Amino acid sequence: MDISDLARLSSVKKDYLLKLAKEGKRCDGRKFDEYRDIKIESNILKNAEGSARVKIGNTMVIAGIKLEMGEPYADSPDKGALSTSAELPPLASPEFEPGPPTPEAIELARVVDRGIRESGYIEMEKLCITPGEKVWIVFIDLHIIDYDGNLFDACLLAASAALQNAVIPNERFGLGENIPLPVRSPPVSCTFVKFDNAIVVDPCADEEEVADARFTVAIDENGDIRAMQKGLSGRFTIEEIKNNIKRAQFHASNIRKLLGEKNENKES
Repeated sequence: MDISDLARLSSVKKDYLLKLAKEGKRCDGRKFDEYRDIKIESNILKNAEGSARVKIGNTMVIAGIKLEMGEPYADSPDKGALSTSAELPPLASPEFEPGPPTPEAIELARVVDRGIRESGYIEMEKLCITPGEKVWIVFIDLHIIDYDGNLFDACLLAASAALQNAVIPNERFGLGENIPLPVRSPPVSCTFVKFDNAIVVDPCADEEEVADARFTVAIDENGDIRAMQKGLSGRFTIEEIKNNIKRAQFHASNIRKLLGEKNENKES
């Protein structure tokens, strides 16, 4: 299939989705403001310091956490460090190609990294071993297993769940017993896409394919904004952005409940 065939197919799909949207419908039967079912499983990888598998509809992501010792950044000598990476393998979707990280994979990792970093989810000051010399570095690896849209929310949720059950591997480095990774309340993101005048939450792959604009916002436990990301070439009005944020605060509150109360217990 050449590029002209793909463009024609996308145009037909967009016309179909727009026709449904004008009738107040989505291709999978959901309402515009309805999330798909979410399933979270923790501690699924034996060789990782923390891990989680998240399914949002047919989208499935696995997050693995590794901790290594290293030097701190020059501008934060008494804090640990964070590194996030994502892979979009062909196994997850025929749209993905093998090779080095694509701009889409890099953007995905940056959005997840920003949501975790700006929310202060990891207590980085507690990851300092020797100020200016040695700290723990947290590596988050995101593996896309199945793609059916909304990787931003699935990846942040998987990373949050994996960090929630991660441990500092002191035993491996002869530093005593392993201890839980110090974390606070996790960030939760909500993603919206817009095609013509229709704005839907938690887009599936078909909706992302025809979307003109994408908006992701990460919310903390108080409903405050911790990170935002606008994607694609289309625009949202100010009122649409405000409405998206209100809807994200509602959905984030419900999604956070799925992560359980373990984090609150750690803080007490």
